[in-house]
Amino acid sequence: MSYARVLCVGLVGVAGHLVEVEADLSTGLPAVVLTGLPDTALNEARDRVRAAVVNSGREWPNRRITVNLLPAALPKHGSGFDLAIAAALLAGAGELPSAPLDGVVLLGELGLDGAVRPVRGVLPMVAAAARAGITRVVVPLDNAREATVVPGVTVRAVDSLQRLVEYVRGTGPLLDPPPAPPAPPPAGPDLADVAGQLIARYALEIAAAGGHHLALFGPPGAGKTMLAERLPSILPELDDEAALEVTALQSIAGLLPPDGRLVRRPPFQAPHHSASLAALVGGGTGLGRPGALSLAHRGVLFLDEVPEMARATLQALRQPLESGRVVLSRARGTTEYPARAQLVVAANPCPCASPAGDHACGCSPAVRRRYLGRLSGPLLDRVDIKITVLPLTAVQLMGASEPAEPSAAVAARVARARSAAAARWSAGGWRVNAEVPGPHLRRPPWRLPVRDTRILHQALDRGTLSARGFDRILRLAWTICDLDGRDRPNAGDVGEAYQLRMGELLERTA
Repeated sequence: MSYARVLCVGLVGVAGHLVEVEADLSTGLPAVVLTGLPDTALNEARDRVRAAVVNSGREWPNRRITVNLLPAALPKHGSGFDLAIAAALLAGAGELPSAPLDGVVLLGELGLDGAVRPVRGVLPMVAAAARAGITRVVVPLDNAREATVVPGVTVRAVDSLQRLVEYVRGTGPLLDPPPAPPAPPPAGPDLADVAGQLIARYALEIAAAGGHHLALFGPPGAGKTMLAERLPSILPELDDEAALEVTALQSIAGLLPPDGRLVRRPPFQAPHHSASLAALVGGGTGLGRPGALSLAHRGVLFLDEVPEMARATLQALRQPLESGRVVLSRARGTTEYPARAQLVVAANPCPCASPAGDHACGCSPAVRRRYLGRLSGPLLDRVDIKITVLPLTAVQLMGASEPAEPSAAVAARVARARSAAAARWSAGGWRVNAEVPGPHLRRPPWRLPVRDTRILHQALDRGTLSARGFDRILRLAWTICDLDGRDRPNAGDVGEAYQLRMGELLERTA
């Protein structure tokens, strides 16, 4: 037999597609031709597979070999096709029977010595195979724990090409996935470490309960970064659907922990202010890789020193923050990544950033306006909560007789508020208040009476509030209401949400 077919999976973004790896061996000058839109890494599989086959004690067929990857119009990238190519080639050469490989997906990269090495993106690949009706997959040993996360699929592992050959010939077994290690205890910074800043802590709680974006302004050392880093500690654990999405993205980026568990804690991404547009939003050669925004999906994207970031990089956030997804269009195709993250930005009030506050600042008002003006109006208009974090006094820093409220206590209130919102919006499929479309809130039965929203109507008529801001304040009011355990916002909730949106809450209550 000079023809064989083996199944594999290719990824475009986080979407997996079943790929048929065909191998045809014919007479002619010895050569290996790879077709089906392979990228550079996949084209180099010819040399890796040849060396792996020879060093595994198999004879390399001295014939013209054509390897085709179907569907041919789908771009293929990466080294995860190596094992399938080697198996199809050996089956086509008569070295292996093809029947044991029917309906089995093979994934893995080959070393020159015949070892099967781990690849990125195994979780979304196996999930795609399951959706296509495949129930058996063979993956590298180091990826086996990750693959077992997908229900309904029998996972077996290999550590070498020779082991796969022995299994197909019936002379040896495959490996079982290693047992799951005990779950590590939850770790991370706690809100109990933050001294003072009661208003900022309250704003953080509202942001967590409703999934709202947050901006923190203030001098260095006031606690902006500490607060942002502790936002994930008060967010609920991810449910199964969200955990699969986040784990798949971590797998594609090569950031998945060695134990291969589902990622249950909301992710936290804090790129440096010098990060490029591709690093933040996604991109690169080929079809593009996920950026920090997508890696923060269902979690927190924290941009510290945000006025120092390139303006074009910040502007690229505007559309994904509204749509919850990043679409990267390239000459070879289009890749889409989910990007529903909470944005938290932190900024000093001026370039000198004196820790002593405004009275020690030597910057003129024009310099301060120009510095904060690097944050464009359209981007800030998408931020629901704006808070000025003032420097701590000695009494606030040292005078507390009891530790501040820990994250666990705040997280319990956040979970109750989120449960109330999820139950209320279940018909529309929205998880948190920040996801609810504005028109839905402005129509019965959710429309608030004019007496409760009069302040918003006046601000809208004066031009100090945009239509987007109007809707975002309504969402904030619903979140405040949920935290208080009430069924419907009142005028006080709307007024408080207005102050949070306009950055006036701290000044009025300090």
